[in-house]
Amino acid sequence: MSTPASSGINRRVLLATLAVLPTLFGPLLSMSARAQTGTSASLLTSWNDGAAKQVILNFVTAVTREGSPDFVPSAKRIAVFDNDGTLWSEHPIYVQLAFVLDRVKARAPQHPEWKDKQPFKAVRRPMPV
Repeated sequence: MSTPASSGINRRVLLATLAVLPTLFGPLLSMSARAQTGTSASLLTSWNDGAAKQVILNFVTAVTREGSPDFVPSAKRIAVFDNDGTLWSEHPIYVQLAFVLDRVKARAPQHPEWKDKQPFKAVRRPMPV
């Protein structure tokens, strides 16, 4: 008995690809960043002048100026970067991918044809723990 050829993404290939991504991007994520320096007029140039911008600049000045009571040595500083003003959640995948996977699972009952069609078939199966 022969198995019909499937079209689309193989679940094993998809999972293997996702597993390799941290290895590819890990070295980039562990690189040290250099602080932006300059006058307050040249910092956060895409921001409108206002209270929020000034509070951030005052904070950065206070924690980076030696002798300040709020000074934090550079070895003890931690920076968090995000895309749109919200911190990324603690997922090993992009939030957008998690959203798409959840939406496919939610819409699957209205699409019985997805049961045997990739990549939907792979998404609908429970992930191994």
